[in-house]
Amino acid sequence: MNKITQHLTLFFVLFIGFTSLPNSTVSAQEEAIIITGKVTDNTPKKELLPGISITIKNTVSGTISDINGNFELKTKLKFPFTIVFSSVGFQPREVQILNGDSKLSVELNTQNILANEVVVSASRVEEKILQSPVAIEKLDIRAIKESPASSFYDALDNVKGIQLTTSSLTFKVPNARGFNIPNNFRFMQLVDGVDIQAATLGVPLGNAIGPTELDIASVEVTPGAASALYGMNAVNGLASLQTKSPFTYQGLGVYQKVGANHVDGTDHTLSVLTETAIRYAQAFNNKFAFKFNGSYMNGTDWISNTRTNQNSNDLVTANPKFTELNADAANPSADLWNRYGDESNNRSTVTINYKGKTQGFNVARTGYFERDLVPPSVRNIKFDAGLFYRLTDKLELSYTYRYGLMDGVFQRGNKVRLDGVTVQNHRLELKGNKFFIRAYSSIENTGKSYNVKPLADNLDLNNGSNAVWGARFQTALQAAVNADVPLDQAFIQARAAADKGRVEPGTAAFEQLKQTIIGINNWDIAANVTGAPATGGAWLKQSSTLYHLEGQWDLSEKVKKFDLLVGFDSRIYLITPDGNNFVDFSRPVAERTTPLADGTFGKNQTYEKFGAFAQLTKRFFNNKLKINASLRLDQNPEFSPKVNPRFALVYSPVESHNFRISAQNGWRFPAVFEALSFVNNGNVRRVGGLARVNEGIGFNENSYTLASLNVFTAAVNADVAAGKAKNQAALDNRSKLEV
Repeated sequence: MNKITQHLTLFFVLFIGFTSLPNSTVSAQEEAIIITGKVTDNTPKKELLPGISITIKNTVSGTISDINGNFELKTKLKFPFTIVFSSVGFQPREVQILNGDSKLSVELNTQNILANEVVVSASRVEEKILQSPVAIEKLDIRAIKESPASSFYDALDNVKGIQLTTSSLTFKVPNARGFNIPNNFRFMQLVDGVDIQAATLGVPLGNAIGPTELDIASVEVTPGAASALYGMNAVNGLASLQTKSPFTYQGLGVYQKVGANHVDGTDHTLSVLTETAIRYAQAFNNKFAFKFNGSYMNGTDWISNTRTNQNSNDLVTANPKFTELNADAANPSADLWNRYGDESNNRSTVTINYKGKTQGFNVARTGYFERDLVPPSVRNIKFDAGLFYRLTDKLELSYTYRYGLMDGVFQRGNKVRLDGVTVQNHRLELKGNKFFIRAYSSIENTGKSYNVKPLADNLDLNNGSNAVWGARFQTALQAAVNADVPLDQAFIQARAAADKGRVEPGTAAFEQLKQTIIGINNWDIAANVTGAPATGGAWLKQSSTLYHLEGQWDLSEKVKKFDLLVGFDSRIYLITPDGNNFVDFSRPVAERTTPLADGTFGKNQTYEKFGAFAQLTKRFFNNKLKINASLRLDQNPEFSPKVNPRFALVYSPVESHNFRISAQNGWRFPAVFEALSFVNNGNVRRVGGLARVNEGIGFNENSYTLASLNVFTAAVNADVAAGKAKNQAALDNRSKLEV
């Protein structure tokens, strides 16, 4: 916990330091100035404009116009100062205030071109979208409202350069530039600057804990490397979601969405999908404000029920010389796509006397279909609340709490059912007109989630080990063949006999055993050879806490000759060992998955990284040429320091024509799951890549190529089918393995 204490100490030191900076304090007058006025468009009718954002330039002070276009703005700044009027669809307008004697009447011109759209993410400072140093796309409030997608988040799939992977109704992951998998470690997703990736799951949870559509102000997407400013996890791109300020967006908002799926009734009856959301925000004297958001979504997910056979009988891993077994129903080694428990690790070799010869057959366990293991119901509950206080006209302190709960499905090494996954964020930020310092923590718990593969395996193993089940199958098969039953029918009869006593989907016994297995956090233990019930489980029990501290300071006014932006960040993960997915690597290898006397599995594991950047921007030729250069250094104690540079030239001969040349590179540190996992994935140990994981195991020194392993396995199976002992067959074929 010392490192966490250091984080908090650093935050308060920086908090005190920044609040004492000369440019973060302001000269106050005895009484507040009140600026009033009305905002209209520039048409002959002078239509009143409600909801126009009205801010004092280079401060955090602001308000919005009411339903009649009227506004009132209070400040203690000295004259003169500038007020900025802006809204989606209108050109921003600046008005200099010399005194407070008159009421303002401001007209705004409509704007339909992209050139003047302002973004922040590309350079971490405001700039026109077409003059940013890298390609960037933006969904503003207007674009979100006009999108035909079911939610603003689904609209990301229509953004140029972005692909949205939908693993479940509640599990959607954006990505750019390839490597498109559900556990996307290469694409960073921020909500008001907070990274919302679930650390141990290793996945950004889509919008499961993000803002509701009522609170979203804009989405900025960088479909390319953003590592030079945002660090190692943004090598493929960045999505930055910004929420609405309670000072400028006040009042009550509610929406109700209703939809339907499974309209064809093929795998499920017609189902209703509903989502309800509410937002309320209120400000007091332009000094203090609060907001809260809540939403609830539930429905029926899409159902995986593909039954294509991946191990047809013509393959060497089946029984190709017995063509009467080619029908999937008779194929004893069938491996159906959405059936679990019939994979290669659950196959046995049975030997019988058939037509006067000893014959060996590859036989798979029966397994269970995914639709019987994974309930289709999904839900997503989100809540967030924020408190905002303006210490001065140029200094705002805020605290935000965010909570998300979700169910769903996603595919990693195996398919995982997410059940009651929760993520909580605490965020504290001090923001001035030229700097910010932000600290946040993210607390993750996977609830009663489970791995579908070991669930199916252990359901089968409760009806006997693979060896015991195989012996029953062999006895029944021999009896059927001796009774002159055709071979294909004999295999069907043998399976029914071997499965006798197996719990069947739809029965109370099945549900009871299923819940028992889901409640066991150990995928390693299987049934013993005596046929005793299996004691293995399927629970995906993971928890972690992330502590993050970052700051940014615009030094342009101090340097004067060019714009200079500097920043830093520091992050620490605390991973709780669960004995199954993550372990205490300081313990002996044989004891890592065994609980201690207090029920824990050892010490929390830490994983950390640090970074700092500087960005220089210089303009030439009356602002027509902009040169932007940034350099970032990232450090992870497990690796050598990495440098991420970026250089860009933007030439704008006229406002609507822009030419950009840029170059950058990006490095990536492993995500927590890639670095520290220690998972038993159905008799396959899936481990993280750090040196401490390999200590005492030696897997780096004893690894073989997958292609050679497949050749080796096929050769061993062939020898065993011919009557050779399994161990001897392995020794005889070991030369086929390639290191």
